[in-house]
Amino acid sequence: MPTLRLFAQARVAAGTGRDELPGGTVGEVLDAAVSRFGDDFAAVLDVSSIWVNGVDADRSTVVSTADEVAVLPPVSGGNS
Repeated sequence: MPTLRLFAQARVAAGTGRDELPGGTVGEVLDAAVSRFGDDFAAVLDVSSIWVNGVDADRSTVVSTADEVAVLPPVSGGNS
């Protein structure tokens, strides 16, 4: 199964930083994640970037068992 990596608020909402979920596309993996982690995770997912193996991806991107799907929520902060 593809590996799902979660960062920042996505990690907090899911209660984990990593999981293996079924799916042949990014969309299927993310749908499985929403089913597993619930509405708080879905809300973070709505505003997050998705990458596969370090490359920007969308829901139609095909994934295999060797791939890593990363959920990267927006980051705020910095100096003013």
